[in-house]
Amino acid sequence: MAIHPIDYRYGTPEMRRIWSEEARFNAIIRAEAALAVAEAEIGLIPADAAEAIQAAIPKASLRRANEIEAEINHDMMAVVKALAEVAGPAGRWVHYGATSNDILDTATALQLKDALDCIEEKLQRLLLVLMERSAKTKELVCAARTHGQIGVPTTWGLRFAIWASEVGRHIIRLREIRPRVVVGQMTGAVGTQAALGEDGIEVQAAMMRHLGIGSVDVSNQVIARDRYAEYFFLLANIATTLDKIGIEIRSLQRTEIAEVEEAFAKKQVGSSTMPHKRNPIKSEQVGGLARVIRSAVEPALQNNTLWDERDLTNSSCERVIFPEATILCDHCLKVMTDALIGLIIREENVRKNLDILHGVNLAESVMIELTRRGMDRQEAHEVIRTTSMQALEEKRPLAGILSAVPEVTNLISKAEIEDALLPDRYIGTAVRQVELVLQKLAPLTS
Repeated sequence: MAIHPIDYRYGTPEMRRIWSEEARFNAIIRAEAALAVAEAEIGLIPADAAEAIQAAIPKASLRRANEIEAEINHDMMAVVKALAEVAGPAGRWVHYGATSNDILDTATALQLKDALDCIEEKLQRLLLVLMERSAKTKELVCAARTHGQIGVPTTWGLRFAIWASEVGRHIIRLREIRPRVVVGQMTGAVGTQAALGEDGIEVQAAMMRHLGIGSVDVSNQVIARDRYAEYFFLLANIATTLDKIGIEIRSLQRTEIAEVEEAFAKKQVGSSTMPHKRNPIKSEQVGGLARVIRSAVEPALQNNTLWDERDLTNSSCERVIFPEATILCDHCLKVMTDALIGLIIREENVRKNLDILHGVNLAESVMIELTRRGMDRQEAHEVIRTTSMQALEEKRPLAGILSAVPEVTNLISKAEIEDALLPDRYIGTAVRQVELVLQKLAPLTS
């Protein structure tokens, strides 16, 4: 019976598979087998024992491990016993010199390795979509807004480029934290490797080499959770970027603005009672799930504050936050990417909103030109401020009001005023910025 919405509503099959109970079990027994191989290489256990333990991996059963756990009430020892049962005489060497978290934390590293690969792939796909949309709209002038009020113009291409740049930084962050996060350990009961004698450091290095992951430099009974906290910060940061994009889509899809619209399928229903509704449900879903993903950061930080060489308070918490935050982040990446692929830009409304203030939103352009031609900048600001307020109050074009102000017309002709108030003439270096950003981001897409 499904309980959590991840089981039936959210999450991609590939990421759910990584965090499934079966995948966790397989990661644990892979770590056990790698330990045996490493110990055989160093000469701590017989080579044929390591071979037998490796050969037993396909025979080991999660079902059997669960049966044993029900009897002994220890999940890690249950896996050890289940693997030892099918390894024959070599079973006596399973888990030799290890403590539970040597194997459990190393198994987590294997899962994190796969999860980061999956997330990076989706980030790259999202980046490509944003870059393509940015390139196509780099000259599409639109109203920019600050404090929810229309300001001077920007372009849709610059807007997409800003989001693309942010996603690019997430890819860089992911690659930077990978060697700090994807690490295993084989340090024994309290970190001293005493059970392995003088060969502990070599065993750990060999074990992780076989698994294709990094090694801790030093640890106690568990890997220090600052590493995992950094991983959850990354998930929260990614989710927040997606939320940020979604908020902009939702805002600009408002009926009275209507500059963009999420794709709406032919048979899609927007409301159970208002048949006309076309709601931005993808962006809203991402915004809601982003709250859950961000909520994992605080417990992840607290998981690093364990007693002495360790306690167990992190364990139950991590069983929840690792799969939940990771699966939801991966899901949100897919949902937002799909939303951006299908995003409709209503260019007629973009233009309507750009012109809705009849030039008042271009007041800065005239102020700058007045200052350039000799007027004191603060005086120019006041002249343009008062005439702008007049234009708004009287609902008249700013150009007409400015053309009747001698301080202005002494320096700028009526034709020049009208030219300065053309939105398409006041986007600065927006197009060039887009081109530079796309050039810089291109290497991150492969």
